Amino acid sequence: MAAVYSELDERLIKFIAGQPMFFVATAPCLDDSGGGGHVNLSPKGYRDTFAVLDPLTVAYLDLTGTGAETIAHLRQNGRITIMFCSFAREPKILRIYGTGLVVVPGDPRWDEFAGSFPLLLADAGAGGGDGELVPARTGLGTGTDRGQRRAIIVVNIDRIADSCGYAVPRMELVEERDLLDRWAERKSPDDLAAYRVKHNSASIDGLPALG
Repeated sequence: MAAVYSELDERLIKFIAGQPMFFVATAPCLDDSGGGGHVNLSPKGYRDTFAVLDPLTVAYLDLTGTGAETIAHLRQNGRITIMFCSFAREPKILRIYGTGLVVVPGDPRWDEFAGSFPLLLADAGAGGGDGELVPARTGLGTGTDRGQRRAIIVVNIDRIADSCGYAVPRMELVEERDLLDRWAERKSPDDLAAYRVKHNSASIDGLPALG
């Protein structure tokens, strides 16, 4: 049965830690009714880029890509939903609703939030189920060593809810892709900065992002 939670407890944090990816949804407000523009939904990978800061605050490392819709929308109105979805044996969908804050390198708060990454994982071992992963340690900061980092998205949670996920297929993870890492390794910091100016300055609706 679906349930609403007052905060992220140990069981929910363990579920988050076991998921290889998550989804982020945001939307702009372009008219007086709070609508208009394009709703954005983005898949996010790399387990070490997500962290639970406290029972009502989470954060993830935003990596350089072809668009910057999430950043633009958060700077305009702050609304964000994060969804974790299990593709393993036990079905479950977890949605985190809240208000997002964009923290970029050079911001006085960057070191504070960067120190919370990554949420490293370890196999639970014998008795831990089929490849179950559990939190191993936090606060090492290595998730933010990725050269393609462009922001940390901090989410102050105002609603947490799960649902059954009965219609979600069961699939096996082969491996994480390293294509984004290898793409960034071929570029200098100046190259990445120029790429962001060219591709991440505004949303597709013309809202300012990283320009």
